[in-house]
Amino acid sequence: MATVQLKNVKKVYPFVSGEQKKKKDAPEEKKTNLQVTDEGVVAVQEFNLDIADKEFIVLVGPSGCGKSTTLRMIAGLEEISDGELYIDGKLVNDVAPKDRNIAMVFQNYALYPHMTVFENMAFSLKLKKEKKEVIEEKVREAAEILDITEYLDRKPKALSGGQRQRVAIGRAIVRNPQVMLMDEPLSNLDAKLRNQMRAEIIKLRSRINTTFIYVTHDQTEAMTLGDRIVIMRDGFIQQIGTPQDVFNHPLNLFVSGFIGSPQMNYFDGELVKKNGEYVVKVGGIEVVPDEEKQARLKKNDVAEQTVTVGVRPEHMTTADEGIPARVDVSEMMGSSVHLHVTAEGKDVIIIVPTIDLKKHFAMGDNIHLRFGGNVVHLFSKETEQNLEW
Repeated sequence: MATVQLKNVKKVYPFVSGEQKKKKDAPEEKKTNLQVTDEGVVAVQEFNLDIADKEFIVLVGPSGCGKSTTLRMIAGLEEISDGELYIDGKLVNDVAPKDRNIAMVFQNYALYPHMTVFENMAFSLKLKKEKKEVIEEKVREAAEILDITEYLDRKPKALSGGQRQRVAIGRAIVRNPQVMLMDEPLSNLDAKLRNQMRAEIIKLRSRINTTFIYVTHDQTEAMTLGDRIVIMRDGFIQQIGTPQDVFNHPLNLFVSGFIGSPQMNYFDGELVKKNGEYVVKVGGIEVVPDEEKQARLKKNDVAEQTVTVGVRPEHMTTADEGIPARVDVSEMMGSSVHLHVTAEGKDVIIIVPTIDLKKHFAMGDNIHLRFGGNVVHLFSKETEQNLEW
């Protein structure tokens, strides 16, 4: 229903009364990974993002990275310290939350305990003095979409966590908002219910025409829900892209470790040139990056250097020859076995599909690991940036 643009948005939390202010000539410092200046603690900075109409954007990152603060600035619940926010082309920095035509779903549901499900969902419409028949129609339509019609006469205490979350979402969509904001709405649910509600949100997205901005610290939610995901760290955007793009082409070491479960394995290696081609030396083996990677490395004129070599667990295989490793733990996961091994002095995980399993791996077994040049990621030791990009 609307585009959203954030231009150089910044959020600074001023020092509270009695807190020691920094002298103007004092250098900036780091405190709990956030930048501290003479103005206060900088929670979000240099945030630039263009969200298309009806797009589903996911802000993802570890706790304290600024994603919820960004969402609250879009909602109008936090003031923007610097920069500009546009909704549907209109500058809304100073527009009250109620006039932004947005709806927000919170982590803790925020339902009125003394009201029925129907009354909770109808509350915002009653405040707008909508006609009774219009309220009835919108609430019942939303309830049908969310499959909670049979609970309309119940109070929140008589509902499960998943049902309460559906009510909270229903209360938001009856307003027909331009933008739907969701702040970790599934984090209070158990694993099975989270999976179910993820599927419900995907189906909901196809039935209502609105722009979604979703915050989570769960990279699985980000990968399954988002058209694009925005990975944040310490108030800065690290990478923006489709789930497949950030999985296949992480721009830096942080993104490569945050996206993917189990996370990427890392080795110390050497990037050298042989006969005009790049070669990676790691753990006594040599790996030749594929043509695409060779082209990008050559385009960037990457010099020979020590590198951090990254390989995802699903891209590693056991072999007769390769990097020596010792099995620490073997986890049967059903369709695959997760081997936790020690290789090159580091903890490494290999995912072996059970269909390819030729033997049982026991604790203490000595094995060898290999991986192809099409799946290797090379990161600068100095900057932690992906050398291909």
